[in-house]
Formats: sequence, structure tokens, C-alpha cells
Amino acid sequence: MGLFSESDNSFLKGVKLFFTGCGAVSFIMFALVMCVGILVDDDEDEDKKDVTESQVGLSEARADSVQRRDVLEGDPMKELESLTGMPEVKKEVKSLANFIKVQKQREAQGLKTPKISYHLVFTGSPGTGKTTVARIIARIYKDLGVLKSGHLVETDRSGLIAEYVGQTGVKTNHLCDSALNGVLFIDEAYSLVDEGVGGYGNEAIATLLKRMEDDRDRLVVIVAGYTNEMKRFIDSNPGLQSRFNRYINFPDFKPGELVEIFMNRMNKYGYKLDDDADKYLREKFKYVYQHKSKNFGNGRYVRNVFEQTITEQANRVAKYSNPSKSELSTITVKDLRKACDFVKY
Repeated sequence: MGLFSESDNSFLKGVKLFFTGCGAVSFIMFALVMCVGILVDDDEDEDKKDVTESQVGLSEARADSVQRRDVLEGDPMKELESLTGMPEVKKEVKSLANFIKVQKQREAQGLKTPKISYHLVFTGSPGTGKTTVARIIARIYKDLGVLKSGHLVETDRSGLIAEYVGQTGVKTNHLCDSALNGVLFIDEAYSLVDEGVGGYGNEAIATLLKRMEDDRDRLVVIVAGYTNEMKRFIDSNPGLQSRFNRYINFPDFKPGELVEIFMNRMNKYGYKLDDDADKYLREKFKYVYQHKSKNFGNGRYVRNVFEQTITEQANRVAKYSNPSKSELSTITVKDLRKACDFVKY
């Protein structure tokens, strides 16, 4: 008697046919898909373990316009002094730092100290260095023991306002969580009271004020925008008036300062102007300053001109078969003129 019965032999024949025919391919493909699916599920599960509710909220905010600027090494006061122009801004920041330093020393000696508000209002046009100075102040606060981290979280209306009722408070809270132990910098903050844009601004302001009170030892808020608009913003809410009592105004850069900013970028990347280009640059920036509008970009305008200038130079030099080091580095008046014609001010 054989080891297998007739029915068993039929089964074995079927298995043999399966593995020698197209069924084998289907079986193998099925097995591969199952394995890949398991691996993908494992990876997704692993990722989910590392994502907290606050991180989800922050990632959503980043999709709008949120940037986290971590603390850089070095002396913030030296960095402040190295900035082009803004003598009054530097004076105000140094005065603020001195005041905090002395109050901390008095407190250490057991002397009475007044209640200090570290929150600030920056007023002025775009591109006048407000974000840069805010980052420096965050580092100063860290060095003076006001903040533990000293990082800066930068945003605007879109980083605070949600699309649906009841979500703006959640979004604002997530943003405040990300700024704890550092500075929350809100650019064009006056737009929060412009309900014509879409509403929910009052909810964001109310949430922000509550967090400023609840986390007064861990959260500093700096709001920024045009001078007149920021005055109306602060005056729109008694809570804002009580928490923001220190203002720093950022004036527009003068023509010589605009030239200095441009030349700093030139030197940083190893470019040089020929004589005609140098003359044109000074005349152009003087003209732009005299005819600037309210929305003039100041430092942003200079940066855009620089980037367009080196693009024009690249388009010209790319035609050379073997350009020299001088040709790769020199900006001509034609390069600069094309760039200035292209960039609006």
C-alpha cells in the first residue's frame, strides 16, 4: 500500500500544478504585498509614537507661516552693534538690557524691584530689522536669566487664525506652547483685529493674553507692524494696553545705509562692483529712498536687488567658455541696472 491515497495524490498534483503555473506568481506577489504592508504599518506605528498633540498643531501652523529660530552662539550685544544703522534701536535695546540686569542684581541682594514687563512693541516699515533684533533680544533675555531657552518663534496672522469656529484658540495655544521659554514674535499683529479678513481675531487675542498671564515667567511676546496700525491694535484692547508698555521704533534705512547693506552682501560672497556700477548703485538707492512708498521693503528690497544682480551677472558670464576669477566676481553697471529695473520698490 502506498504512502498516499488516491485523493491525496490528486491534492499533490494540484499543488504541483499551482507552483509550476501562473498561480505561483500570484502567490508570491501576494506574499510580497503582505510583507511590505506589515513593514509600512510598523513604520507608521513607530512614527505615531513620536508625534504629540502639540507637535501636530505646530506642524499645521508651520504650513501657514511659522518659523522657529534657535539660539545662535556668540555675544548678542556684539551682534546688535554690528548691525547697519538703527542707532536709536541699539540705544533702546541696551537700555532695556541694563535695566533688567540691575533689577536682577537688586533682587539677588534682597532689595525691592518693580514689576517688569518683558513684552515689546516694534513699530516701523517692513525690512527694517525687526525680526533680527527680536532674535537678539531673545538671546539677551536668556543671558540675563529671564528665559531658559531664548529661541524665537516667528509668525503672523495666518499662524494664529484657524478656518473654523473654535479652532483658533487651539491653534494659538499650540503656537504658544512651541514658544515657551523663548520669544513669540508676531509680525503685522494689527491684522488680528481686522475682522474683515475672516474673523476669529478676537479669539486669538484673548487666548494670547491668557497665555501671557498664565505663562508670564516662561513666555515673552513681541508684536510688530506699521506705527499707526500698531497703535490702533494696542488701543483696541485694555489687556493689550496693560501688557505692552515698551515701544521700539525702527526707522527706514537711509540711502548710505542701503548701500552698506548691499556691499556687506557683496563682500560676504566675494563679489565686487566696477566703478560705473558703484556710482549707479549710490545714485539708484538715493532715488529709491526719495521716492519710496509706505510699503518700501528697506533691507528686503536690497536683498532682492542683490540676488537679482548676481543672477544677471551669471546669465552674462555663463556665455564665456572659460571665465577668469575676475570675470566671475565682477558686477558691471549693466548687471546692476537690469536688476534694479526688475525689482520693484
